[in-house]
Amino acid sequence: MKKTKTSAVTDSNGLSKTALRRQREREHRYESILKAAEILFAREGYLQASMEKIADFAEVSVGTLYFYFKNKEDLLVRLLDKISFELRELLGSEFRKADFSLDGIKRAGQFFFEEFCIKHPEKLTIIFKESMGKSAMVEEYRKQIFDKLISDVQEALMRLSENRGLKYQSSLSAELMAVSILGMYERIAYHFLIGQDRSKELKTISKDTVAFILGGINNLSRQ
Repeated sequence: MKKTKTSAVTDSNGLSKTALRRQREREHRYESILKAAEILFAREGYLQASMEKIADFAEVSVGTLYFYFKNKEDLLVRLLDKISFELRELLGSEFRKADFSLDGIKRAGQFFFEEFCIKHPEKLTIIFKESMGKSAMVEEYRKQIFDKLISDVQEALMRLSENRGLKYQSSLSAELMAVSILGMYERIAYHFLIGQDRSKELKTISKDTVAFILGGINNLSRQ
């Protein structure tokens, strides 16, 4: 009697159930390590949070930690990549929801302060404080992150002007405003939330900041 071969059950990518489970376990372990680093970098500071502490907090061995990340600098860079992606998605979704209108600019500002800053204080501390001045590689990566954010805001401002039938007073106006907006967000977040805890005043801070920005947009554009 011939034995029939039984093929392993696979998913749409051709992975067996076992391989798929292992992949999910690796992804979960990777995310757990990033979360542990996020908490410890924010709580203890980048310099004080050792790889051993991070491994212990993530409940993995030090060897496992180094399997996923070359060193602490590599871990910080990948964490910054994750945080910046989440921040760009948050701001970009508000621009798109409001079809790049003034309301979209307003909502993006409010979401930055009232959603990102308040709900994710560790991420805020890392991107605006603990990643600063740590190494040439990290600084270059931070520059790339902020260049992308500036480009996103500049594009939103250009789309806004097109939708309203307006023209900026110079070719630099949109870029200048984008740099100013990001710089303002960074310094306000640092001053009111990282340097001191004034989160209870954040709705007023958010409202006044957004009003200031909208006024600047109107002043730098003309029909």
